Amino acid sequence: MNFSKKELQDLGKAWLLISLAFAIVFRKVGISFYEVFLLSALTVGLGFLLHELAHKFVAQKYGYWAEFRSDDKMLLLAFLMSFFGFVFAAPGGVLMPRMGLKKEGIVALAGPATNVLLSLIFFGLNYWQPNYIFSFGLYINSFLAIFNLIPFPSFDGQKIFQWNKIVWGVSVVIAGLVLYVPLA
Repeated sequence: MNFSKKELQDLGKAWLLISLAFAIVFRKVGISFYEVFLLSALTVGLGFLLHELAHKFVAQKYGYWAEFRSDDKMLLLAFLMSFFGFVFAAPGGVLMPRMGLKKEGIVALAGPATNVLLSLIFFGLNYWQPNYIFSFGLYINSFLAIFNLIPFPSFDGQKIFQWNKIVWGVSVVIAGLVLYVPLA
């Protein structure tokens, strides 16, 4: 994978601000703010970062240019909303040319699939050694997967739905089952 200086800056900025926003929301969980920030960076931030890199990786495997760009207005909104106890995170996205419905659907699917995989990894770690880091990583990544599968414009779910409704439906069921695991 190739990265431009601008892309690395945008990825770093988005990772930092998303982690900070979630740390602000969860700051009252009984641990220090620094620990909550690290927890957010390892779970939410890593989930965001690997989600976006999955899109980039698959697009580049198809031979297309793809680069992440942060949406600074949405990052600011996420940060400000965190002081009110919630975060609507739309930190940016991977820019790429049009590829056709199938390739765009597969590229879109790579992000939520990555979050499902991370959820399962956190599930295994939490099963092996239960703790709040692993359980939070499980929950937040399963939530990111199902949230990104909503078939609204600019969401991954819309591209997957337009390409193949069966793949979209199976993805929603799998992500929903994984989301249910931390609530059980």
